[in-house]
Amino acid sequence: MDCQVPSGVLPAACGLNLHRQHFATILAGAPPLPFFEAISENFMVAGGRPRHVLARVRERHEVLLHGVSMSLGSAEPLDAAYMTRLVALVREIEPAIVSDHLCWTRLGGHSSHDLLPLPFTEEAVRITAAKIRQAQDLLGRRILVENVSTYVRFARADMTEAEFTCAVLEEADCGLLLDVNNVYVNARNHGFDPEVWLATMPAARVGQYHLAGHEDHGGYILDTHDHPVVDDVWKLMARAVAIIGPRPTILERDDHVPPMPELLAECARAQEHLDARVAA
Repeated sequence: MDCQVPSGVLPAACGLNLHRQHFATILAGAPPLPFFEAISENFMVAGGRPRHVLARVRERHEVLLHGVSMSLGSAEPLDAAYMTRLVALVREIEPAIVSDHLCWTRLGGHSSHDLLPLPFTEEAVRITAAKIRQAQDLLGRRILVENVSTYVRFARADMTEAEFTCAVLEEADCGLLLDVNNVYVNARNHGFDPEVWLATMPAARVGQYHLAGHEDHGGYILDTHDHPVVDDVWKLMARAVAIIGPRPTILERDDHVPPMPELLAECARAQEHLDARVAA
């Protein structure tokens, strides 16, 4: 297996997640973006228009595959049928990055369709890391795992979220998809310093950033991906780039998706942060 965190083929630039609303624009070659990120599960059925569109996009751009259902933190085995479809998609598209989430989603063979939090325990580190290693063996490549937003804390914890994340990365020998918005959400929800969290991460394992918007309800923040990135998250992005370095970045918008020019304006703002570190 390649020993490098899988981001070296990509520039430190900002791309978008792939929306059907923008298929025609993207296929026409209008957005001046080097890469797009696709939700793996939306394209895992062989044939059909989604797979055809993804293959067309891949002809012109690098593609990143981002999963939401691998359930890497579950005590249950990896879903064999799911992994077979994912392996086939990866072989066909040859994405620059394959990623999923540091969470669990399945119980008793049923999917929760949500990214559920893990307890920060040594046992959870062992279980999660073992499944990540298994997934990497099946895919024949190193993957990235994303830190998720959370709204509850387990009564039992052997370590902090940052320590847990580092322990999984080390034991699984995988990379990190660092979601800056999720760091901000969790810092506000659980009362920790987000810059300390960033400084704890092993920079060499950070292969990608995510940026997104959220809803602020005062007493808590809800990660919704349906608003523009707020100023405090932009400031945290600047700190992430200063502490860790520039990385390929995806601006996520999953609901209330605006016209392409609005998304490109946010991408340009992200690019300013990435270029500032390069120029320093």
